[in-house]
This record gives sequence, C-alpha cells and structure tokens, in this order.
Amino acid sequence: MARRPAREAAMKLLYQREFSEEYDQNLLTDLKTELSLSKHDMEYIQDILEGCIRHRGEIDSIIKERSKGWRFDRLSKVDLAILRLALYEILYRDDIPESVSVNEGVELAKKYGNEKSGSFVNGVLGCYLRSANTSPDSE
Repeated sequence: MARRPAREAAMKLLYQREFSEEYDQNLLTDLKTELSLSKHDMEYIQDILEGCIRHRGEIDSIIKERSKGWRFDRLSKVDLAILRLALYEILYRDDIPESVSVNEGVELAKKYGNEKSGSFVNGVLGCYLRSANTSPDSE
C-alpha cells in the first residue's frame, strides 16, 4: 500500500503543531482533498498525530541523543517533524518495515528540508537503529 501522501500530510501537521500546539482542521481538510486521502489514510494520520504527542518525550530523547553536535532547540522544525514521524513508525508501527520509515523520512527531508536534511535524517535514524541492535529491514 502506498502511504506516501498520508505520511506527507502527517508530517505537515506535525510541523504545524510546532508553532500552534494544535492542528488546523482546515489544513487537514485541505490536505485530505488535495492528496485524495482515503479513510484508511486518515486513520493512519490520526494514529501518527496522537502517537507523536503521547510519546513525544521518548521520541525527542532519542533525537537529542542521536543528533550529536546539534542543539535540539536549533534543529530545523521540518527535520524535527520528519524525525518524530519516522521514529514513531519505527517504535510503534509493526506494520511498517524500519527500512521504509527510514527511506520515506529521508525522501521527505530531501523534498521539504534543506540540502543537508536528507543526510541528517538518515544519520539520526541510522544511529538509532544501530544502537537498538537492529538494522533496516531488507524489504
């Protein structure tokens, strides 16, 4: 199943939350229409949003530990949203292979971040997976 549009919408909503502490329902409605999101996509987005809020402390702790040389409060908000999304998938979504979460995170970073975002996201996620004694799936 192609989940890229739903993942992109979830990332945009996580990014928005960095500035307002809530999600703009109009943006969610616009994204649903613009990206032709299904009911299943909307359920995925809701899980990502709720899960990232519920597990924010744990996820942010992982990001802080793995982003050596970067102050957490100085990280790009786009990169932060992408890392939170990918780490939530890795930690809590058994239906998504780790390699997919990493690859999709890197692709989102290349599309929405700066020229170094893809490498940064890949580095943080790879560092976490290595330290967790796992490696990206070969699927």
